[in-house]
Amino acid sequence: MAATARSLSSCIFCKIIKGQIPSFKLIETDLSYSFLDIGPLAKGHALIIPKDHAVKLHELPDEYLADVMPIAKKIAAAQGLENYNILQNNGRIAHQEVDHVHFHVIPKPAATEEEGLVIGWPAKSGVIDEVKKYHEEILGKL
Repeated sequence: MAATARSLSSCIFCKIIKGQIPSFKLIETDLSYSFLDIGPLAKGHALIIPKDHAVKLHELPDEYLADVMPIAKKIAAAQGLENYNILQNNGRIAHQEVDHVHFHVIPKPAATEEEGLVIGWPAKSGVIDEVKKYHEEILGKL
């Protein structure tokens, strides 16, 4: 575990990182730990967890994101995945179940709702003026 990493003694992902709970480890670096999900949406569903205990992405120090996407690429390539999702949720109403930042690599083996991530995309239309106004607002905060 990285020297500056924070952990929470009750966090299941922190316990997995420390080896207190067994896992099907794939790749481990100084900053991240990845393993196969034991409740997969499809064969090969994997998780990548930063070794710093942060509940939401905006709370995680930037350095802990350095190798997340390279690890996701390696996991997808090792499985020969052609179709897959990279997913990261923040907060209960956004479907976050474990209060530790984590990323999913979810294979989508077929164009069915039987395996992989199933999502809707309820895009709004006719809101260009709202988008323009919000763009100006958020630019002032970036």
